[in-house]
Amino acid sequence: MDFPGTIYSASTWIVPILIAITFHEAAHAYAAWKLGDDTAHRLGRVTFNPLKHVDPFGTILVPTLLFLTKAPFLFGWAKPVPVAFGRLGHPRRDMAIVAIAGPLTNVTLAFISAALLRTVPLLPEAIAAWLVKTLYQSILLNLILAIFNMFPLPPLDGGRVALSILPKALARPFAKLERFGFLILLGIIVLLPLLGRQI
Repeated sequence: MDFPGTIYSASTWIVPILIAITFHEAAHAYAAWKLGDDTAHRLGRVTFNPLKHVDPFGTILVPTLLFLTKAPFLFGWAKPVPVAFGRLGHPRRDMAIVAIAGPLTNVTLAFISAALLRTVPLLPEAIAAWLVKTLYQSILLNLILAIFNMFPLPPLDGGRVALSILPKALARPFAKLERFGFLILLGIIVLLPLLGRQI
């Protein structure tokens, strides 16, 4: 194994991953707080401190193992922000706003990363190559997170948005999918790369 090369490559992912998940979860917490539910605020989740959002297993162990084994994809998750939707001012509408806050933040981070690429020529050559790769990973990661999280499946953000706009008669059975959501997600994550290679 090329140990220095592995460390260099890993370093271009660590910063984008920490910023992406931290800002994503902080955005959920901030939106919920401003819309009437202070549950996440009381737990200290309205913060850019990554330690408040990192899940040791989902944020560190799983992505590290996938990276070291050269898996065709990286996958992980942060600690979900607790939201008491009944405490929001307009629960159905505000649930969608809280959900969308995370992916919108990721899209914003992707645009900021793209804008920062324009500053690279002003930097010393030694750091420029590392920064280009890190910012490229940031754009890629944040866009993937935004798109993936808007997939209409509970407990993803897109699932919350779907629940908020579906008629109550449809929303109730749809909400029951959440108990199987993680298994469905794993299936999608494993099968999509396989299907992509076949196509």
